Amino acid sequence: MVDITHKISTLRKATATAIVKVSRQETIDAVVNNLVPKGNVLEMAKTAGLFAVKNTHLSIPDCHPIPIEFTSVEYIIEGLEIQIIFNVKTVYKTGVEVEAMHGASIVALTMYDMLKPIDKEIEISTIKLINKEGGKSSFKNRFPNAIKAAVFVCSDSVFAGDKEDHSGKTIVEKLDSYGVETAHYEVIPDEYEIIQEKTKAFAKENQLVIFTGGTGLSPRDVTPEALEPILESRIPGIEEAIRNYGQQRMPYAMLSRSVAGTLGKSLVLALPGSTNGVRESMDAVFPHVMHVFHILKGKNHDSL
Repeated sequence: MVDITHKISTLRKATATAIVKVSRQETIDAVVNNLVPKGNVLEMAKTAGLFAVKNTHLSIPDCHPIPIEFTSVEYIIEGLEIQIIFNVKTVYKTGVEVEAMHGASIVALTMYDMLKPIDKEIEISTIKLINKEGGKSSFKNRFPNAIKAAVFVCSDSVFAGDKEDHSGKTIVEKLDSYGVETAHYEVIPDEYEIIQEKTKAFAKENQLVIFTGGTGLSPRDVTPEALEPILESRIPGIEEAIRNYGQQRMPYAMLSRSVAGTLGKSLVLALPGSTNGVRESMDAVFPHVMHVFHILKGKNHDSL
């Protein structure tokens, strides 16, 4: 199966449909009036669909086991056709469109099985996805111009040439995958004044200023102390999202002092110095965090 351990959970919705077409009006009358020998077709088919949607991963090899949190089945009868509308919701890391289509198809097959003794010419057709919501596709941020970023590696050892940088390069790669241009990349020592100077200078020309390193608890970890006095607005939600995401994957993430805030129209982030820590921090909040640039321009959430 595809690895989804790096994804965040969001509200996922999907609606699928299927059509059962019978050959005689008498069949429709039997369904509506509950006169089918095998029982109540609409209720039995609905029950089968509810069982099926919760077990989709047992039938479709690449589907993940998903905690299905809402399902509904609706019917629209027009002429000789019974349209099945199957809705699914969950809060999870991956979508539920296959689950919705699987549920709709099982409802249709159950109807076929129950109606075949009284109608030999039943057809099942148009099993398709009508709508899906959630995940990246529902939270796209579009910008007229490329977002520019400045990336700084705060590390005495990397600055001295004793170690090679990996975390900063990871940030650059991640930003590139989100369509963000890294306009500046630099390694600096863990110095309070230098961190402040770089932040003030590069926040003027870049929408993103990202530091990696210096967020731990050693005496030389001063990135949070340097940034906090110059940030105009702290954004605790970003910090909480980063730590919560990391804590679910590594028990020491709670010891990191990641910082997020604004300086002018720029978003400033201080992320962990480890490669895994910075990768997980980026996965925790990107690309959704870039919605902040719309808000900083005075737009509200509903207008986007």
